[in-house]
Amino acid sequence: MELGRRRLRLGDLPERTWQPGNLAIPLKNLLLSGKMASNVEAPERWYLALLGFAEHFRTSSPPKIRLCVHCLQAVFQFKPPQRIEARTHLQLGSVLYHHTKNSELARSHLEKAWFISQQVPQFEDVKFEAASILSELFCQQNLVDSAKPLLRKAIQISQQTPYWHCRLLFQLAQLHTLEKDLVSACDLLGVGAEYARVVGSEYTRALFLLSKGMLLLMERKLGEVHPLLTLCGGTIVENWQGNPIQKESLRVFFLVLQVTHYLDAGQVKSVKPCLKQLQQCIQTISTLHDDEILPSNPADLFHWLPKEHMCVLVYLVTVMHSMQAGYLEKAQKYTDKALMQLEKLKMLDCSPILSTFQVILLEHIIMCRLVTGHKATALQEISQVCQLCQQSPRLFTNHAAQLHTLLGLYCISVNCMDNAEAQFTTALRLTTHQELWTYIVTNLASVYIREGNRHQELYSLLERINPDHNFPVSSHCLRAAAFYIRGLLSFFQGRYNEAKRFLRETLKMSNAEDLNRLTACSLVLLGHIFYVLGNHRESNNMVVPAMQLASKIPDMSVQLWSSALLKDLNKALGNNIDAHEAAQMHQNFSQQLLQDHIAACSLPEHNLISWTDGPPPVQIQAQNGPTTSLASLL
Repeated sequence: MELGRRRLRLGDLPERTWQPGNLAIPLKNLLLSGKMASNVEAPERWYLALLGFAEHFRTSSPPKIRLCVHCLQAVFQFKPPQRIEARTHLQLGSVLYHHTKNSELARSHLEKAWFISQQVPQFEDVKFEAASILSELFCQQNLVDSAKPLLRKAIQISQQTPYWHCRLLFQLAQLHTLEKDLVSACDLLGVGAEYARVVGSEYTRALFLLSKGMLLLMERKLGEVHPLLTLCGGTIVENWQGNPIQKESLRVFFLVLQVTHYLDAGQVKSVKPCLKQLQQCIQTISTLHDDEILPSNPADLFHWLPKEHMCVLVYLVTVMHSMQAGYLEKAQKYTDKALMQLEKLKMLDCSPILSTFQVILLEHIIMCRLVTGHKATALQEISQVCQLCQQSPRLFTNHAAQLHTLLGLYCISVNCMDNAEAQFTTALRLTTHQELWTYIVTNLASVYIREGNRHQELYSLLERINPDHNFPVSSHCLRAAAFYIRGLLSFFQGRYNEAKRFLRETLKMSNAEDLNRLTACSLVLLGHIFYVLGNHRESNNMVVPAMQLASKIPDMSVQLWSSALLKDLNKALGNNIDAHEAAQMHQNFSQQLLQDHIAACSLPEHNLISWTDGPPPVQIQAQNGPTTSLASLL
């Protein structure tokens, strides 16, 4: 029994509307500002010529970065004034940081740009761009303690420059978020919201508040989240009059938070109106022209995510909903669409959030595959997640527990219970998230129930996820699953009346929120109990709808179980034709699962079940064939 859900976590705070590294922007600023001394005509010509060549080489296809750097370095041969010197150091640092691996030289140029620009009056763009990129570089080098004071100083001296002050506040809040210091991040976002209000930017105020709401959801501070979301969604967003794409993007941000909040709570039915609104909102954005946004207030020069990223995100939350509700074919359809869109985006965009989206999508579709009886495909997709995590240490840190949880679920599906226990134990050690912890413990308890000889460990776990008393999380879905686990244990212990009480509680909760898979599992187990008690009519009343629901999901394990019960029930009731039909169905399901089992265990990726420590293995050695028992499938 695998009960699949996972919380979406969005770490990306709003970003600005143009990207660093473009030499044309400083050149344009230079030409428009007229800051160069008019009596130095010759240097202006050579400077513009070198800058033009540098930009030409940078934008060539492929880019000629070495020649671009040579042109910029040549500027220093003319001993330019401080303004040009600082700007050139910034351009060199930016090009080296974004296009090469020479981080030390990039750092040297950025530090010089930051130092010199502080001595030049009214030179905010260069000064704060240097501070921003330099702090990014420090973080890349794991020098977070150098990035923080740099950003704090830049924030302190940027209060008269609304755009930069807001951008640097977002950047420092993002840094604290990546360090899991959500309290400091929330404080900064609160400061930003108040500053945006003072400078008359309701749009950016909403971005700060929604970003803060996102972090409060991650911290489970629901008492603070509700009034904040009400203020944003009901007042600020609706009353703001501005660019249509910006307004709709605020709506998307707000609705994504609402939807993920409901899904986090396991309220699959209650979320439907919000999810429908979100899907309509992204359709509206898709029809709007992507004109360049040039608001009159410089503090409004931000967006949350590009339009294309928002489309993928809406696919993602739709997949999450379909997974929890048990609409697995729908989850597959939207996963395929989202992954196709991601592949196109990743050809042009190296934003880390795209890899995060890809991993979360794969995590959900892997759980779908395990339910629908496609273990071999699920295993290959687990390997794909491993490869993505190998490319990004931060991605692995954030998803290691989920990866081991998926391997644990796979181990259950191929009846490798010792490996399943090892994977779940590893996942518990790696996670700090209460919902994921509860989900892992629930599945580990199912492993101990199947093994039948781990009573002490099992009761210790069940005490910690008691659905009747002090359940550790507010999730409706997980609490319903905990009742199911209690019912399963009581069934194996022969305490049938107690099992029926727990399972009826599961049914009541799962029906209330359309948790179809839990409903199907509870019905078939109740049907089994009534069959054992000799109440064949009541058993049939449970197993038939369980089979219908399992076929709709489709859940291969419940179909296998239901068909076996239907065969025995119809035989007992004297319905020989129906019994023969059920026996044929059972045989077909058994063969499909058996073939998939052999295929999965024959893959070299099957050896991942032994990995419980450190980063994912780079190479996976092939083995001779399946080594696990097939008895549970027959």
